[in-house]
Amino acid sequence: MDNLTEEKKKVKEGFVGQRMIVLPPDIKKTVTKNLLIKGLYLTAIGYYPRASHHDRERRTGSPQYILIYCVDGKGYVQIGKQKYDLKPNSYFIIPKGVAHHYGTSNSDPWSIYWVHFSGDHANILYSRYTRETTPEVQIVPYDEQRIELFNLIFTMLELNYSIRNIELINIKLLEFLSSFIYNEELYPSNYTADHISKSIEFMKENLNRSYSIRELASHLNYSVSHYSDLFKNKTGFSPIHYFIQLKIQKSCQYLYFTDMNIKEICTKIGFEDPYYFSRMFKKIMGSSPTKYRNNYKK
Repeated sequence: MDNLTEEKKKVKEGFVGQRMIVLPPDIKKTVTKNLLIKGLYLTAIGYYPRASHHDRERRTGSPQYILIYCVDGKGYVQIGKQKYDLKPNSYFIIPKGVAHHYGTSNSDPWSIYWVHFSGDHANILYSRYTRETTPEVQIVPYDEQRIELFNLIFTMLELNYSIRNIELINIKLLEFLSSFIYNEELYPSNYTADHISKSIEFMKENLNRSYSIRELASHLNYSVSHYSDLFKNKTGFSPIHYFIQLKIQKSCQYLYFTDMNIKEICTKIGFEDPYYFSRMFKKIMGSSPTKYRNNYKK
C-alpha cells in the first residue's frame, strides 16, 4: 500500500499472486483538481492472496481511508486497544489519521482486497459506514460482481492515466465502495433478521389494507414506541407515513398503466375516502391524481 516509508514493515517480500497499484503523486495532484472526481478518489488498490506473515503498522495513521475486504482466511485490525477480527466475507474501513496495526492470522492467512481512498466526500461515505457511531467489522455476502468491478478498476489503471480513464475509474470506485456500505439497501432479502425490512415487506403485501401503527407494531411483537424508533432510524420516516408513501407509489402505477377510476384505485390501495386519497396524493406527488394521469398519459 502507499506511504510505505511510514509503515512498520515486517515482511519485505511480496506475496505470490499479489496485485498492487499506487497512483503517482502527479496523477493524485491532477485528480484533486478535477471537479468531477475530487470529492472521492482512489490513491492505491491491491489484492493479497494467502498473505502469510502480512503485518503493517502506521503509528501516525494514513492520510486516506483504507478498506480491507477479507475473502479467505483470517486477520485483524487494531486501533488503540480495540481489536477487530476479520474472517471471510467481512470488511473494515480504517479511518484516516488514526494510528493502527493490522495483520494476518499465522495459522490461516487472509486473502484481502484493499483500497485507499480520499476526498471531501470520503468523510461522508465513512460516516455512512459507521452510521454515525463507531467503526465495526461488517459482514457482506460474497458477490462475484463486486470482484469483477474490482478487476475492472485495476485493469483500467493498468492501461493508462488519461483524464477520461481516471474519471471513470473513480466513478466505478464509488460503485465498488457502495457495494459494501449500502449492501443492506441493495439486497434487503439477504438480511432476513432485519425486522423492519420484514415490516416493510408486510406493508407491500397488504397495500389494500389499512393498519394502525399499533397493529403494525404488534405484527412484530414490539411496543409502539420501540417499533416507531426502529422504523424511523432505518427509513427516516414514521411507519404510517412510509405506508402511505408505498400506497401512493402504487397508485401512480394504476394511474399510468390502467384506466381505473379514482374510487377503484382507492379500493386497491386501502383508502376508504377518495378525497383523503387525493389530498395525500397531491401532498406527496405535487399534483392531483387526475392531473398526474393527464400529464403522463400525454
